[in-house]
Amino acid sequence: MTLRGLYAITDSQLLAGRFLSHVEAALEGGVYLLQYRDKSDDAARRLREGEALLKLCERYGTQLLINDDAELAARLGVGVHLGQTDGPLTTARALLGRQAIIGATCHASLELAQQAASEGASYVAFGRFFNSVTKPGAPAADVNLLEQARAQVKLPIAVIGGITLDNAAPLVAHGADLLAVIHGLFGADSAQEVTRRARAFNALFAC
Repeated sequence: MTLRGLYAITDSQLLAGRFLSHVEAALEGGVYLLQYRDKSDDAARRLREGEALLKLCERYGTQLLINDDAELAARLGVGVHLGQTDGPLTTARALLGRQAIIGATCHASLELAQQAASEGASYVAFGRFFNSVTKPGAPAADVNLLEQARAQVKLPIAVIGGITLDNAAPLVAHGADLLAVIHGLFGADSAQEVTRRARAFNALFAC
């Protein structure tokens, strides 16, 4: 499976009042994967927003993933991204089927990445690479880890954690396939700026 490009992740607080408009602006600029990340317990709203995002993603040809919730992913017929405390990857794979995209958080650990690969992950995610608003206490990763992972793990590699247009290029140069971005994309003041940033992130993969 070829996974390469911008991986946009939603943030309910950051996108409050402009959720669908900014997500659509990002899709307009080109998003390979979109992850719906909502940590609330409001199941009805999560289903409603997930359905709205799926419609947008289908229009733009983007793959939708759900953060941490394999049951919602199954209900929508999409993939899932699992953290280390979100249950076994094998269970999610059995629920979602062989074709679903399933990603795994591996922090800064090659061992976790190799385990995820053996359990059927579609991609592995390392981070944080820079200071992160979303996960300030996460263990730090660096480009040496990317090079080791590229040699040892035969899966696409996503990178996350404080990634902006100013610091992303070296990560791509050292083997990142997916740039997972939240604030660096959706922290823009306008929908037009979100679109511009999305295009600029994707341009890094064309170099």
